[in-house]
Amino acid sequence: MTTPDPARRRRVLVLAVCCLSLLITVLDTSAVNVALPAVQRDLHPAVSGLQWTVDGYTLAIAGFMLLAGSTADRIGRRRVFQAGLALFTAGSLACSLAPDLPWLVAFRVAQGLGASMLNPVALSIITHTFADPRERARAIGVWGATVGLSLSLGPVVGGLLVGTAGWRAIFWINIPVGSAALVLSAVLVPESRSATARRRDPVGQALVVTVLVALICAIIEGAHRGYGSTPIIGLFILAGAAALALPCYERRRDQPLIDPAFFRSVPFTGAFVTAVTAFLALAGFLFLNTLYLQDVRGYSALHAGLLTVPMAAGTAVASPVSGRLTAAHGPRLPLVAAGGLVAAGALTLTTVTATTALPVLLIAYVLLGCGFGLVNTPITSMAVAGMPRARAGVSAAITTTARQIGNSLGVAVLGSIVTAHTHGPLRTGFTAAGHTAWWSLAGCGALIVLLGILTTTGRATAGAARIAARFPAEPATRSTPAAPVTPVTPLTPTTQPAPAAPMISPARWPSRRG
Repeated sequence: MTTPDPARRRRVLVLAVCCLSLLITVLDTSAVNVALPAVQRDLHPAVSGLQWTVDGYTLAIAGFMLLAGSTADRIGRRRVFQAGLALFTAGSLACSLAPDLPWLVAFRVAQGLGASMLNPVALSIITHTFADPRERARAIGVWGATVGLSLSLGPVVGGLLVGTAGWRAIFWINIPVGSAALVLSAVLVPESRSATARRRDPVGQALVVTVLVALICAIIEGAHRGYGSTPIIGLFILAGAAALALPCYERRRDQPLIDPAFFRSVPFTGAFVTAVTAFLALAGFLFLNTLYLQDVRGYSALHAGLLTVPMAAGTAVASPVSGRLTAAHGPRLPLVAAGGLVAAGALTLTTVTATTALPVLLIAYVLLGCGFGLVNTPITSMAVAGMPRARAGVSAAITTTARQIGNSLGVAVLGSIVTAHTHGPLRTGFTAAGHTAWWSLAGCGALIVLLGILTTTGRATAGAARIAARFPAEPATRSTPAAPVTPVTPLTPTTQPAPAAPMISPARWPSRRG
């Protein structure tokens, strides 16, 4: 009989804890969408208030995730991870007690600040826990599957909770799960940090927050105030000025918050843009589909959540397939397939009315679910391939930030499209206004296909290797043991740096000249 490997069992448990933290933070992103009509009935906000309920959370994640990644590399990944779990859990409790919309949005921001310390740090913990490239590829495949499945299961779980216990129950569920993850992380997760402490970058951090907040605020509020109004134009100018100043400032720093050199790699830049595009489509769909099913068709939150089960099933099936395709053939095939499926699902929705047959909707949901399930793993693969493991915290944070930017933009842009084109009650005006939004989603799918082709050519992957070689070599990790437990074999010898191997080397991708 084969003797179990204690070190491998420990690694699997660390992966489980990281995925558990990911599950509650990502699930919270999509589950809240189903609760929005109930929130509207209880707290009486306008559509823009509903947008801020979602975007207050995702903006906080996007704005501070880079800071969390670099801070974790500097002071310790487990320490930042535990702080994030504590803040997210406390924020969830506060959200469940919010007396009105302003307080709910404020507590959602606090939740987002906690979540910003979890996702990139957890991925960095996984990267350093699994030293073997093949094991790491499988672990990140599980991670990517958890992202997609959490987003798709959110409406189902949210519908069940809202239908049985009200919208506040969505936040209650985070409290025991977050508390359990906090305890398990103290017992199981070893402390690790980058061997070279990175300097703080408050100016870069301020510029990132300025870009995101000014842009999202302009998009959401512009639908009501008018995009030609002076305050909205001023916000767009502020966002543009900060976006231009950010790379100019960061290039002059030895240790920037966002290293502009990363974006010289075509696959890395492609991964960033693809992540923004894919999650813009996903978040926009979840936001609009909730309003369509509950406000236009009159379904309950539970019924609306159950109708999205085919989407969750499509994601569950496609996610592991994406991992295998990416490992065997590189990111091009799953990206092209993902974009095609998203475009097909969105095109199906361009024909919907208030009385569209349910089979048509379910077909669209399956197509979209499969597309979103396929897209996550190749994004992560392109982002980390060839990058030094010593930069794992920052590089993972940049890509995960792109996902959150997409989430924020999806709710802001597509919600504003519908708001601007809806005249009268949402129940009667949504269908026609929604067609423009669904066409926009189809365009996102087409863009993913194009990016999947252009960023995986032989020239692009060769350039990624050259860019990665410019980063100085340095030990990737300093590790310290977790809390005292039964002795196990160390994950990685603390006296030797872990090998700087990528998850999937660009050299192993199929060579396509172009």
